Amino acid sequence: MGELIFIGLGLYDEKDISVKGKEIVKDADIVYSEFYTSHLVGTDFDKIQDEMDVEIQVLDREGVEQEALPIQEAQEKIVIFLTAGDPMAATTHVDLRLRAEEKGVRTKVVHSSSIFSAAPSILGVQHYKFGKTITLPFFEGKESYPESPYDGIRDNKELGLHSLILLDINGEEKKFMTVNEGVKALMHMEEEQSNRVITEDTVVAGLARVGSSEPELRAGYPEDILNHDFGGGLQCMVVFGGLHFMEIESLIAFADAPESIGEE
Repeated sequence: MGELIFIGLGLYDEKDISVKGKEIVKDADIVYSEFYTSHLVGTDFDKIQDEMDVEIQVLDREGVEQEALPIQEAQEKIVIFLTAGDPMAATTHVDLRLRAEEKGVRTKVVHSSSIFSAAPSILGVQHYKFGKTITLPFFEGKESYPESPYDGIRDNKELGLHSLILLDINGEEKKFMTVNEGVKALMHMEEEQSNRVITEDTVVAGLARVGSSEPELRAGYPEDILNHDFGGGLQCMVVFGGLHFMEIESLIAFADAPESIGEE
């Protein structure tokens, strides 16, 4: 009987995979990967393949979600499915695992670092104070912004919770939404909705290249973040709810936030 093993590659480059994950890859019959749900911007495919020292087949969305090639091969072979971040952070991977189990294929997960845990950690804020994660899509060619991201942030703030905002990526074009574009989108949503979810006094943070040796962090008010240069790489945002005094101290110390964020 075969097996389908999901292995996380981590946050940034080919060195982020765990020792356990790398050892398991060596014994596989087939190694697949996908980079449309997330991307390792600190490396390229050749470096990943050289680090693994195996041949890796990159699948597109159709190969994963429609054809389910990893499941087909795992009927009789040991198949590895490599993904950026933690493999079960994307619902499409959870769906693939469920479908494999339904086919009688054994599955296993080898975890790795994820932006869901790394963003709070690097900012020094409390993990358990985060509410629903928000995804902010590209808006080119659309007449108006969707309401769901704005509504999600509003619901979190009403509970005093922080919102991790994942900024859209286009893996095929290697196009990544920037923090600056994200702030601008949220400000436009505020203009349309006018529920004072994103105001001039809202505390937000932008993060770029988390997991690298030189991440860029900046916390403050929307205008501060809008004009800050975060450089390249994958980026994300946090919109804060109620802040504990230690979280305020951390944002000032680690993310160059103005001391005024601690003033009531």
